[in-house]
Amino acid sequence: MSLSITQTPADVSLAQSPVIFTVAESNPALLTSSSFQYIGELYYWTGSVLDSGSVDYTISKYSNTAGVGIFDLNRIVNSALNTLLIENSSSVLYYAVDFYTQYLTGSVFTTGSHVKSSNYKVLDGYGIFPEAVGQPVYSKSIHWPLMTDSPTTQSVLIDDIGYEGVYIGATGGTVPTKLVYTSNLTTAETFFTASTDTSGQITSYPIGPAQSGFPLSTTGLEWFKVQAYNGSTPLTIPTYYEVVCKQKYPNIRISWKNRYGQFDWYSFYMVNRQSFNTTRKTYQPQLGSWESSTFGYNTYDSANLNYIVDSSQAIQVNTWWLTDDFNDFFKQLLVSDEIYWWENGIAKPITIATSNIQFKTGVNDKVFQYQFDFNYGQAYKLIM
Repeated sequence: MSLSITQTPADVSLAQSPVIFTVAESNPALLTSSSFQYIGELYYWTGSVLDSGSVDYTISKYSNTAGVGIFDLNRIVNSALNTLLIENSSSVLYYAVDFYTQYLTGSVFTTGSHVKSSNYKVLDGYGIFPEAVGQPVYSKSIHWPLMTDSPTTQSVLIDDIGYEGVYIGATGGTVPTKLVYTSNLTTAETFFTASTDTSGQITSYPIGPAQSGFPLSTTGLEWFKVQAYNGSTPLTIPTYYEVVCKQKYPNIRISWKNRYGQFDWYSFYMVNRQSFNTTRKTYQPQLGSWESSTFGYNTYDSANLNYIVDSSQAIQVNTWWLTDDFNDFFKQLLVSDEIYWWENGIAKPITIATSNIQFKTGVNDKVFQYQFDFNYGQAYKLIM
């Protein structure tokens, strides 16, 4: 008999979507046994690629009607990616599976030969329809290895902060060696060494002119673009930023975790409105001096008192006039589980309250605006 792995995930997978291995046994006689199972011993770890450690999960599968065992690991490996992006911008997890078969011979289990997979990696992200299962991650974005689906062109203010992620590890595609910043004034290059044997395979690069490490002069800056290179060869297309003037309304700079597990950013510098809501419950206390020698009450006694007073804060923001290449960009905002409002360089956690939006296209309107509502992640009162 012979066991083989017939389907594997991509070198780098997005952990919230299918992470599939398929294994097949070549001996048809074994498949007829009602006790026959495919077993997978799953290892996952961070750090060095050599630090596989011990088995974390043992998974068993009965063969399907095609005689194979299909293992989807996404729920398990995704559960191990449990740190916030703002705390760890390089959450890359290694994993491997040792497969074998198992079946009863009389009352004793017989174990077949082992076949161990290569080492693979997952990111804290998700695929979208109609992407194929196992599609290489480097073919998912027109900007890869820049880890964003941002529009080819977006606006930015000269005092904006912001950083995004670039993948500098192996994916099966070309590994980048530098970023090239080009502006209306000059060009600057940022070099890095590819990381293929540790989990630190994502590095952050600044996209806001006021972000620490931004390599271009901001005096007279009108536009800039960022593109990944391998040596002198550009990889896919750049992201382009047009520097605009400060607007009438205060800028609301928001970042959110996108489908690659990295931040995307947008400046909402049109009208915004902030609201403050309170909820309270009252009770009726017992009035009067019941423990005194005579009965009376104070003129400041109240027949109704608050015993629970809580609050919630919200903010409503509006975009500038946009084209329809922003639609997929904002869809990832609507489903993001980690969103921040950056005020004076401090990240304030918020959650999106908008649950329904009608996305427009250039067929009907050349440009259009969107409105989003967010709830503060922190109440007004500091209560632990």
